Amino acid sequence: YLAVAEAAGVELTVVGPEAPLVAGVVDRFRARGFAIVGATQEAAQLEASKIHSKQFMQRLGIPTARFVRTESIEAAREALSKFSFPVVVKADGLAAGKGVIIAQTRTEAEAAVESLGPRLVIEEFLEGEEVSFIVLCDGRTALPLEATQDHKTVGDGDTGPNTGGMGAYCDGRILTAAQASIVMDRVIEPVIRATEFTGFLYAGLMITSDGPKVLEFNVRLGDPETQPLMHRLHGDFAPALEGSARGDLRDVRLRWRPEPSVCVVLAASGYPGRVRTGDPIADSGQRTGDSKEGARGQGPGASTEGAPVIFHAGTKVAKRGLETAGGRVLGVTASGADLRSAIDAAYRAVEQIHFEGMHYRHDIGQKGLKRW
Repeated sequence: YLAVAEAAGVELTVVGPEAPLVAGVVDRFRARGFAIVGATQEAAQLEASKIHSKQFMQRLGIPTARFVRTESIEAAREALSKFSFPVVVKADGLAAGKGVIIAQTRTEAEAAVESLGPRLVIEEFLEGEEVSFIVLCDGRTALPLEATQDHKTVGDGDTGPNTGGMGAYCDGRILTAAQASIVMDRVIEPVIRATEFTGFLYAGLMITSDGPKVLEFNVRLGDPETQPLMHRLHGDFAPALEGSARGDLRDVRLRWRPEPSVCVVLAASGYPGRVRTGDPIADSGQRTGDSKEGARGQGPGASTEGAPVIFHAGTKVAKRGLETAGGRVLGVTASGADLRSAIDAAYRAVEQIHFEGMHYRHDIGQKGLKRW
């Protein structure tokens, strides 16, 4: 990465995936004087190790689920007796968003232990509504982004195995101002004080009857949360990124369009299991073609009214045209005057796209409609 940055004369680097952060890319860039947005290798352990993250939260008094760490299959089986069901079983290391199993029974929990172990976090199942809360940090202060809600499981109604995310929506009503203030005070600020965190800090929350509790930390922008966030952002995001890289976000402000936004992920055959790739992606309508132009030509803050944007993830250009090349293939994103309108706009765009084995959730954003 350094060689590429040096050869191209890159002035600012923004790290997207977690693996380079855990490998220490930010430390190496900074040691050579390159401006970069991201977490240091030490801070990235909040995502790299579930055990480290849970112990960190326990030490700082950050609200989270009761848990037990285990280092062997035998210890994990024994730990299951300390919990009622359902119970959550988490692999310790990086797992691309799929190292979590919610086991409904003891039999399912033991199978989860066998498949994910031996280094595990076993924790109580929290009741409530999930929220993704992301902030951009400069080492001392945090600039909050709008709250979003991810849809982690593969099937409608939150059924099936966990995925990297099957869609998300962004709406100003997901959290109240009071709830957001609690998250900043009890979750975000303690992390910044303890780690001098830089880059994007992602707190995956469960809003319980006892208040917000942390399910997990990530050290990057979420996917697919980023797509609806960028669709709602009004103005240029570059000053905020530059402020994070230079260590000064004090005078940076973000503006957000009031219209909610929705992202629906189109997944390949087999996802989240063994994925088939190489399927041609067909454009069945002119508007989808226009959306692809929008995805290339519109930056954050450009007008998106009436124009869905298609974010490419697992695609490649082959001799016969565009093909699938990963598990989550496209993120179809649209805004609307209200959440219902945004949902409808996103799914109208989805209907114009086809590839063999394509599947997606049909209920992205539905939980938000209950707030009306």
